[in-house]
Parts: sequence; structure tokens; C-alpha cells
Amino acid sequence: MDILEILTRLVKGEISIEEAEKLVRLTAIEEIEGLAKIDINRHTRKGIPEIVLAEGKSPNQVKEIAIRILEKTGRVIVSRLNNKQIELLQRSIPDNAVLRLSEKAQIAVIMQKNFEIRNTGGKIGIFTAGTADIPVAEEARVVAEEMGCEVIMAYDVGVAGLHRLIPPLKDVLQKDVDVLIIVAGREGALPSVVAGLVDIPVIAVPTSIGYGLGEKGIGALMAMLQACSLGLAVVNIDNGVAAGAVAALIANRVAKFRKGLTTK
Repeated sequence: MDILEILTRLVKGEISIEEAEKLVRLTAIEEIEGLAKIDINRHTRKGIPEIVLAEGKSPNQVKEIAIRILEKTGRVIVSRLNNKQIELLQRSIPDNAVLRLSEKAQIAVIMQKNFEIRNTGGKIGIFTAGTADIPVAEEARVVAEEMGCEVIMAYDVGVAGLHRLIPPLKDVLQKDVDVLIIVAGREGALPSVVAGLVDIPVIAVPTSIGYGLGEKGIGALMAMLQACSLGLAVVNIDNGVAAGAVAALIANRVAKFRKGLTTK
């Protein structure tokens, strides 16, 4: 039973306030046999689905956690999967569920076949500086789409060939996106350039692409943190999941109030 069902039963008078409070506490967190404490009401409370980080977990641990969340919520996202974890998940999902895998990003969405994602009206643009940055951008895309947003993507539009940026930038402006995610490695210049040109919030994602001094994303992260263009925020290196979640929260809130204005 999720929070929405508990509140519905409370409004209908089927349970008391005391019973509702107890049920909310009981359903807030579920422990899987001492292995993990899962937040089965995250989506209802925050608008963000439960996302399992597969990195550092055994294939069996990933399977047990993912299947339990699937049973309780109807959907689970699993990020940073390796091939052995993917193979076990593919063999383990129940007949009433499907698994969608983004091989570029090694991120999977498992959902029951009758699960529906409500389109919020939020719009997000995602750019990458280079082709090597695509896996991180794909993480962000999957999370944002699972949160109900429309995502417009443009890959390999970095400052090494700045002319490539203009057409996709015009496209997202014409489509009136609510927020932009810009993913870049090496010197991390693209977010600063974009933030200086648009009146849209920009979320910068440094990637670990790069070598020598400032390798593994350190140079990109420092450049983005030092950016002089205003309206730009930065997440951690390779953290496409966080960028997708923050962007979707912004876009969904904008969409909520946009709908309110158009219905008056």
C-alpha cells in the first residue's frame, strides 16, 4: 500500500487518522533481510523513482533489491550495471514485467507491464560536448524521462567545432525547454558557453574524459565551478543520474505552474 492509497482510504473514512499514521510509518522503508533499506515511497514523496546503484554490489544483491522494489512500486531504475548483473536481471524479471536497457549508459528500467508514466509537460534539453560523454548524458535522459519529461538531445556539439552548437541551441529555444543539461569532459568549456547565451537554467555535468593534468574529470569540474556565466549549477563528475533528477524536478515544477496559468 502506498501513501496515495492510504490517504484515499483515510478520506473515505475507511481508516482512522491513527491507523493512517501507522501505515505511513510502516510503508516508508522496507528492509530486505538485513541487506538493504529501500525507500518504496520516494516517488510519491519526492517525484523521483527509487534508483538502485549497482556499482559495488554482487549480481545477486542487485537482483534481490530490484525485484523487491519492483513488487512494491511497479518500477525500479538500476544504474551503473555490469554485464553479469545485467544477465542475471534479464533472467530474473517476472512474466508481468519488462526490462529496458540503455547499453550506452549501462542503466536499466524494470517495470510491470501495466505501469504507466504520466507525462508532466516538463521539457529538458541535453547536450554533450563529445561522443565520449554520451553514456553520462544517457543516464540523465533515462531518469528525466522516467520522471515524465520530454527530452530533446544533441550529442557531440562541443567547442572544438562551435558551429555545431547553433542548430540544436536554436531547436531547444524554439521548443521552449525548461532546463538544459550540458555534459562535457576535458576542459569542460561547453556549459559556460551555453549558459552565457540562454535565459534557461543550465546544469553542468563534468565527465571523467580527459588525461594528464586535471585528468579523470578534475579539470572539467574545476572549470565548471569557476565559470563566470551566471545561471549555471554543477553536479559531481559522471553524475548523470543527479543531473537528470534535478532537471526533471525543475521542469516538472515549471510545467505544473504553466498548466495552472493556461487553465485560468
